[in-house]
Amino acid sequence: MGDLGAADADYIRRVIAVQRGLEFGGRALLMVSLFPPAWLAGTGALAVAKILENMEIGHNVLHGQWDWMGDPEIHSTTWEWDAVSPAAGWKRSHNVVHHTYTNILGKDRDLGYSAIRVDPAQPWKPIHLFQPLYNLGLSLGFEYGIAIYDLELDKVAAGDKPWSQARAEIGGLWQKIRRQWIKDYVAFPLLSGPAAPTTLVANVVANVARNVWGHTVIFCGHFPAGAQTFTEDQLVDESPGGWYIRQVLGSANLDGPPLLHLMTGNLSHQIEHHLFPDMPSNRYAEIAPKVREVCARYGLPYTSGSLPRQYAGVLLTIARLALPGGGRRVAGGENAGWM
Repeated sequence: MGDLGAADADYIRRVIAVQRGLEFGGRALLMVSLFPPAWLAGTGALAVAKILENMEIGHNVLHGQWDWMGDPEIHSTTWEWDAVSPAAGWKRSHNVVHHTYTNILGKDRDLGYSAIRVDPAQPWKPIHLFQPLYNLGLSLGFEYGIAIYDLELDKVAAGDKPWSQARAEIGGLWQKIRRQWIKDYVAFPLLSGPAAPTTLVANVVANVARNVWGHTVIFCGHFPAGAQTFTEDQLVDESPGGWYIRQVLGSANLDGPPLLHLMTGNLSHQIEHHLFPDMPSNRYAEIAPKVREVCARYGLPYTSGSLPRQYAGVLLTIARLALPGGGRRVAGGENAGWM
C-alpha cells in the first residue's frame, strides 16, 4: 500500500470515464431504440455501464479504497451509487457487520441474507422448501433485496432496533427508490420521444441484468463448496491472526481473464478483498499469487474455481438445503486450531 500513486489514481479515473462513456453512448442509442440493432447495442452498453458502476466503482469506492486520493468526488463519504439501496445503510451492514463477522453463524447476516438457508447449521424452516424459487426472485431484483435487508427489519421485530430508526431509514430508502425510478423509468424514456416504450424496456432489462450479475458474483464469494462457516464460540478467543485466517477459509475466488475480474469488481479475488478490504481493487491480482503461496506454505485451503462451476455449486447447495439436514460445513478439525 505504500507505493500507491498516480498509476492507481489513473486506473480508477479511467474506469469511471469508460463507465460514463458507456452509459452516455447506451442512452444515446436508446433515443433511436425503435431500430432493433440500436436497442440491442444501447441496452447492452447500459447494462455493462451499470455493472461497472456497482461492482468495480461503487462497491470499492464505498469501501474507502480510493479515499487516499483526497478526491471529494471519488470518496466513500460522498459517493452514491446507481442502485436503490442508500450507500449509508449498505456501508453499515456490509463494511462493518459482514467484513467483521465474515461467515460466523448468527453474526454475519450476509449468510443467505436472512432469507436463504446456505449452511446446514442454519435452522431449517418450512419456508425454505421454496428457497430455489425465491432465490430466483432475489436474483432478478437483487438491488431491492439488498436494500430491504439493510433495513434490518428482523431486528426491529425482535426489539433490538428502535422503530423510529427503521422509519427514518425506510423514508431514506423510498427517496432513493423514487429518484432511481424517475431517472430510469420516467425521465430517460420521455427524452426518447417516440422510442419511450422501447427505452423503458431497455432500462428494465439493463437493471435486471446488473442485478443477476451482482447476485451471481456475490453468492460465489462465500457460499460455494470449500468456503467454511464458523460458530460464535470460535469468535470468543479469536486472535488478530485468526481473523485473517477466517477471511481465507470463509471466502472463495473465481478464476478467469482480466475482463472477468473487472466486471466482477475484482470480487473474483474475494479472498484478497476480505484480507484487505480497503486495498484498491486493481492491486488484488498482484497480491493473489503471494496470498496463495502463503496459504500453501501453512496448509490453508485457497478455494478458487471457474464462475460456471462455482455458481452451479451454489445453486445445488441452495436446492439441497431447501430440505432438512444437509451435513455440516462449519470449520473444524485442523483448521479450528488456527483460530
